[in-house]
This record gives sequence, structure tokens and C-alpha cells, in this order.
Amino acid sequence: MGNLFGREVPLKELIKENKRAINKAIRELDRERMRMERDEKKLISDIKKMAAENQMKAVNIQAKELVRTRNYITKFLQMRAHLNAVLLKIQTVKSHEAMASALKGTTNAMVKMNKQMNLPAMQRIMMEFQQEEMKAEMTMEMMGETMDEAMEGENDEEEEAAIVSEILDEIGINTSDMAPDAPVANPAGTTANPLAAEEPVAAGPVAAGAGGGGASAPAVDPAVSELEERLNNLRRNS
Repeated sequence: MGNLFGREVPLKELIKENKRAINKAIRELDRERMRMERDEKKLISDIKKMAAENQMKAVNIQAKELVRTRNYITKFLQMRAHLNAVLLKIQTVKSHEAMASALKGTTNAMVKMNKQMNLPAMQRIMMEFQQEEMKAEMTMEMMGETMDEAMEGENDEEEEAAIVSEILDEIGINTSDMAPDAPVANPAGTTANPLAAEEPVAAGPVAAGAGGGGASAPAVDPAVSELEERLNNLRRNS
């Protein structure tokens, strides 16, 4: 009706009007069908009454009316089913229209966003962000080191040594056993290492020291080296 005056009816309004008209038609069909069902019950009651009174002509007439009423009830049910199908079609169209409107709005928003976005400026912002992030990490690292130095006490080393000794005592290691043996002077004319005769004589101060009869470095026990390494690891971890 809006087109009679030259005004274009929006799609949403058109869909709403059609749904309203179809729902009204369905309600009218339901009312008519319910009225005819009441007539059907009344006809059945009248037929039984006339049959009891042996009025066969009236019974036949009422029977035809009953058949006709039942046929119309069936047709009304079919028409209601068709109207429901049309209503579902209209609802589908409404859903498609809503989806199209949403896509249109999203597309417009993306177009505006792409127009406003400046890629060189965005790259510059990202580079500045990375630089500031690196500065922040360096500042936090320097602050952490400063705080560690400020919080470190004068007796921390002694306390650490006591903790290491306690841990070694708990695992059954005696610190006195970890000290290397004192070097023993070799008798004259003997070599500390049997492999020394096979090794070439080094030139320079080393050779001079060897010729002067000085004592060579004692052999290090592998067990002692392992204990020293474990002690150093415990000190570093503490």
C-alpha cells in the first residue's frame, strides 16, 4: 500500500506486514476449523438421535452434511500447513536480509579501517615499541642487579660456606677428606712420573726448573677432582 503514494516500502517493513497477514489468516482458519469441529460433534449427536427415532431420510441428509464438514476440516488443515510453509519462507528471507545487512556493515567498517590505517606509521610504531621494550628489559635487568648488590650482606659468604658444609655433612662427605695431599719431594735420581722419560724436554724456564732438581706437581686424584667440582657447583647454586 505504501507504493500507491510513490513511497518505496523497506524490506523489513514488507516482511513484517506479510508475516502479520499470514498469522492473521492462520488464526481465522483455526477459528473456522474449531467451529466446524463443534458442528461435526453436533451432527453426530443428531444422527444418533434420528437413527433411534427411525428417521432414515433425515439420517442420510445429516450423514452427507457430516461428510462435507469433515472434508472442509481436512482442507482447512491443509491450508494451515501451506500458510505455515509460507511463513517459514518469509522467516528465511528475513534471516538472509539480516545476514546481508551484517555483511554490508562489516564491509563498510573494514573499508573505513583500511583507509585510516597508515602502514608506514604502523611500522614506525612497531619499531619504537621494540626499542622501548628492549630499553625496559635492560632497565629491569640493571635494577635487579642493583637490588641484588644492595641486599647482599657482609656475612653472606660465611653463611653460604656454612650451608655448603651442612649439605656435605648430610650427604656424608667430609671436607677434610677433600683437601689434596701435600707434595712429597722425590729422591735424587728418580722421576715423579714414569712417563716423564718418554716426554720431550721442554725448552725455556721449564727445562731449567727440571734440571735444577725441583719437585714436580703431584698427581691429582680423580675422586678429589670430582668432590671439588661438586663443592663448586653447590656454592654456585647456593
